[in-house]
Amino acid sequence: MIKIVGSLIKKNKIIREEIVTSTIEGSYQEKLKECITEICYRMDISKPYWLPKNMNEYNRRTKTSFNKDNFIEELDFDKFQIEELKDDLK
Repeated sequence: MIKIVGSLIKKNKIIREEIVTSTIEGSYQEKLKECITEICYRMDISKPYWLPKNMNEYNRRTKTSFNKDNFIEELDFDKFQIEELKDDLK
């Protein structure tokens, strides 16, 4: 199970945020794809294209952001950021 937070940012302020937890059995990539698809659906935005920069950043930090270069359509926000939320069980 993974939990992803997606944030729409405009002028350095979060204008919308959604948190989604995967509900499927499968690989990490399948769960991540499910979460991003659901976040984009809830925010009514298209799914971003992953560029090598995004893959490298996410693999290093479990966080990345997408800007106009990752979308075909015109945006009404500056960037879309995703981050995996870790459960701190102590």
